Amino acid sequence: SILGWKEYELELMRDRNDNVVVVCSIENFDPMGVHTGDSITVAPAMTLTDREYQRLRDIGIAIIREVGVDTGGCNIQFAIDPDDGRIIVIEMNPRVSRSSALASKATGFPIAKIAARLAVGYTLDEIPNDITEKTPASFEPTLDYVVVKAPRFAFEKFPAADSTLTTTMKSVGEAMAIGRNFTEALQKALRSLEKKGSQFTFVGEPGDKDELLRESVRPTDGRINTVMQSIRAGATPDEVFAATKIDPWFVDQLFLIKEIADELAAAEKLDPEILAEAKRHGFSDAQIAEIRGLREDVVREVRHALGVRPV
Repeated sequence: SILGWKEYELELMRDRNDNVVVVCSIENFDPMGVHTGDSITVAPAMTLTDREYQRLRDIGIAIIREVGVDTGGCNIQFAIDPDDGRIIVIEMNPRVSRSSALASKATGFPIAKIAARLAVGYTLDEIPNDITEKTPASFEPTLDYVVVKAPRFAFEKFPAADSTLTTTMKSVGEAMAIGRNFTEALQKALRSLEKKGSQFTFVGEPGDKDELLRESVRPTDGRINTVMQSIRAGATPDEVFAATKIDPWFVDQLFLIKEIADELAAAEKLDPEILAEAKRHGFSDAQIAEIRGLREDVVREVRHALGVRPV
């Protein structure tokens, strides 16, 4: 079984001269077993070594050539065994897909527009890049930022529905956020869902650690918050990984968010350093206010007075 393996996607494009570019790599926060449309996803992939990425790239290019996508784009999904690095191709869409839309928004590379031009005979080196206005589309995009997509569910409207996430897609929409690092983009994406309980909370008693870990085993729309509460309750990274099979790197990032929240709570006063650190990791004024027991407008006034503003 490949349940629990890590899941990745590559978005590729090919022209009639056999030029192939990898537009974007995407990694799923949840392991195999959860539909990619229902999983939090991040671009570019965070936990691949350069050697692993080059292997996926070589496999993807070989597939798009062998299948016969002469012009246009395709999306290829991979599963990787976290124990031995074994790679399995689980799906290939020889068309513009939902993931193509995410990759386009994440990179600024207009996949659908370029696919249409490739279909009428253009080659990648003949199509200008709309973002740089200097390089052609044959240059692969590089990202110096992180993009996170968080799925939006509507189980509250269907009380009888099973909220367990499976290989059948159940989300009804998604929010996308951009940050300078994963923690910032993740917190912004969760906030953008505009749903009660979607963002992390750090007040009140988290609950029983063992019960929270048992609850984390079942993938649901609120599992990431359950995992955060288990961390607050004292769970170790190994315990979280054993329960969820979420990659240890992502688990460490959740621990980092919790550490920043603890620093905010323990600080004697809000100074520029702690506020800047919190903002770097995606904390909103409302979250900081909740942690400190203040009103949101008070936190905003203090932050502005200290000169901590977006850049």
